[in-house]
Amino acid sequence: MTSLRLAFMGTPDFSVPALSEIVAAGHEVVAVYTQPPRAAGRGKEVRKTPVHQFAESFDIPVFTPTSLKGEDAQAAFAALNLDVAVVVAYGLILPKAILDAPKHGCLNVHASLLPRWRGAAPIQRAIMAGDTVTGVNIMQMDEGLDTGDVLLSEHVPIQSNTTAGQLHDTLAQTGAHLIVRALAALSRDALTATPQPDDGVTYADKIKKSEARIDWTRPAKDLDCHIRGLSPFPGAWFELLTDKKPVRIKVLRAIPVDNSGDPGTVLDDHLTIACSDGALRLVDLQREGKKATTVEDFLRGTPVAKGTKVR
Repeated sequence: MTSLRLAFMGTPDFSVPALSEIVAAGHEVVAVYTQPPRAAGRGKEVRKTPVHQFAESFDIPVFTPTSLKGEDAQAAFAALNLDVAVVVAYGLILPKAILDAPKHGCLNVHASLLPRWRGAAPIQRAIMAGDTVTGVNIMQMDEGLDTGDVLLSEHVPIQSNTTAGQLHDTLAQTGAHLIVRALAALSRDALTATPQPDDGVTYADKIKKSEARIDWTRPAKDLDCHIRGLSPFPGAWFELLTDKKPVRIKVLRAIPVDNSGDPGTVLDDHLTIACSDGALRLVDLQREGKKATTVEDFLRGTPVAKGTKVR
């Protein structure tokens, strides 16, 4: 395999396995582009991105522009004289001048089977929609929103108990292996580009805060997908009314069951809650401001009687 001269453009944890595999494969990573350090966490400590931290551990030069639309930023990128750029959840729009600068353009690792779930939240949306299969596409980037030709694909099943967190980790590793295969094929001029079909296009919009609240008037099977798609972050939630004040409870895992009752009503002593069709037996919870726990431990500290209404 011929070593390629490349730039890596990525930001979150999802991107790190791909960068790690590219480095291990012996490619010449001459620059890493990532989002600037920002305040995060309860203490609002300024933190470098996971990709930034990884790149520094390998002494790879790191660039953190807030935009790539300016002539200076584009000239600096072009001056790298790249064979290719690899983009994995970077978070900035790439103008045409950036897309065209490398000899072989920019390759994107996308966590869905395009054209299904173009956009920002393909992992969550696939689970929330009840999909039973997803995957990773290596795509030749163009100016559209995830509209470029597909170069390589790998399917990944979504099990009935898969959470977004679990699928995230699986697809990150799948994408890492697939991009190394793509780069090896590129070095041999052996990549085949397949245009995306016009049928089957869906968009994975960014998750809104308002979507996270559990609507107990929906069927239990739909809510199970909703909960798993938002677990562990941002977490689907409901409010439990206590003597003091309403308490927000995140549901990280639940099991659909055949019990029935008035939606939003607790049906037993194990925190099974009625939905419009069936019910959900809660399994793993997180009280606001507390650590995640099992329903058994939660109920020891916060008993919830049968017949209680939640909202």
